Amino acid sequence: MTTAQSIMRSQVQCIGIRDSMAAAAQRMRQLDVGALPICDGEGHPVGIVTDRDIVVKVLGTGANPKTTMAGELAQGADQLYTVDVGADLDDVLALMEQHQIRRLPVVDEGVLAGIITEADLARHLPQNTVGEFVEAVCAPHLPVTEEV
Repeated sequence: MTTAQSIMRSQVQCIGIRDSMAAAAQRMRQLDVGALPICDGEGHPVGIVTDRDIVVKVLGTGANPKTTMAGELAQGADQLYTVDVGADLDDVLALMEQHQIRRLPVVDEGVLAGIITEADLARHLPQNTVGEFVEAVCAPHLPVTEEV
């Protein structure tokens, strides 16, 4: 059985809920990543901030990235999904596809242990599986309509 732990990136860093978006952008630049988990004081993930979030939700609204805190973005975010380090890879893929998640925090007893990204899946899965995943995650959510 392949588990989340076997494909996750364990060197993941998070930002705190009281860190500014300017600090998040600097950390993303230093780490050369496009997203960072947001963690509370005990290391429990409460959200994810992406470079796009900083541009659209902070700069795009005229907010100041030096005074906008990560916790503010985490509060307004959709539900954060996580998986346990021991989760089966098929369950991980199903969750990511169902909720169109591109970055999935991995926890060990509720504390951030790693992250699984599309790139991690591409490195560890057969090409056809990755293709199906990308198609499912990138497909637009279309409203369900009743036929008349």
